[in-house]
Amino acid sequence: MTPNAPPILRIVDLKKTFDRFTALDSVNLTVADGEFLAIVGPSGSGKTTLIRLLVGMEEQTSGEIWLRDRRIDDVPANRRPTCMVFQSLALFPHRSVGENIEFPLKIRGVDAAQRRARALELLELVRLPQSYYDKRIQQCSGGERQRVALARALAFDPEILFFDEPLSALDFRLRKMLEKELKDLHQRTGKTFIYITHSLEEAMVMSDRIAIMRSGRFEQLGPAEEIYAKPKSRFVAEFMGEVNLFHSKGDARAVSFEHVAIDPAAAVKHGLEPGFKGYLMARPESVRLLGPGESADATAKGALESEYLLGSRVQYLVTLDSGFKVTVEASREKRVSWTPGLGVEIGFDLDSAHLIREA
Repeated sequence: MTPNAPPILRIVDLKKTFDRFTALDSVNLTVADGEFLAIVGPSGSGKTTLIRLLVGMEEQTSGEIWLRDRRIDDVPANRRPTCMVFQSLALFPHRSVGENIEFPLKIRGVDAAQRRARALELLELVRLPQSYYDKRIQQCSGGERQRVALARALAFDPEILFFDEPLSALDFRLRKMLEKELKDLHQRTGKTFIYITHSLEEAMVMSDRIAIMRSGRFEQLGPAEEIYAKPKSRFVAEFMGEVNLFHSKGDARAVSFEHVAIDPAAAVKHGLEPGFKGYLMARPESVRLLGPGESADATAKGALESEYLLGSRVQYLVTLDSGFKVTVEASREKRVSWTPGLGVEIGFDLDSAHLIREA
């Protein structure tokens, strides 16, 4: 995405109701030209409804959809300069790769020679050999079919490509590979991508920004690092991965949180105010097991309960003396020798933590 790129898509107070159920509740959004935006949220949050409205498969109850300086919410789906890549891919199984890619061009009346030339060009763009032009779809692997679906979508030369969880049915290794290829394809084409997914990892790997949806609204929208490190609510903090949340005690005379002791000098240094109401958030990778003589801004004592090996990382589940459970994550090189019930002290510094105020 080009810095300060002008908006290509604007959504203004978009609302969709089904009988008494509100699927979208006055959603507003601006997407920059060339941006890769991921929309993430639990089932029923409104993600798919939003995409269906944007591509013209559903009609909004109220609100406006603007593409550049043109309002398009009353434009039929087949006349919008957008295209959708579905989870099912919707390829024609008994046609060749080339025929599938050429299909939208054939509908538009493009002659056969031009269609073939464009299909071969797109095969190269999605990194498939041109010899695949005559290959049957049924002979293609899952990853190859994904690439064909992308090539067919690009044949429309759309201004915006929408994706409805296109990688969810693939195995882990293939999904990881295609995540990187999609990001590379986005950079090569300069197109605007809007991508729905349940996978936070997919969103963080590929997108410029992430929009977290909840109950038909955007709970938070911003760069992946900002949403992960500085969530605006407990919902976003927990949705964006494993997290340790320590609730405030609400003491008007001192800075205090349940289950951990806060160093008073550190609290003053980081501007923590007495009477704060909300949560102190520490991601597992910010929490460490303290060795003899080591200190931290926030500390607690407990016992090791479990260990989980995660490739290059290792996680520990620690039960604090208060009964509260904390997840600690470290590099594999810092793995400790332990037995269940081993007494430990955990700690983290406030510059790696985050405050979430209660509404």
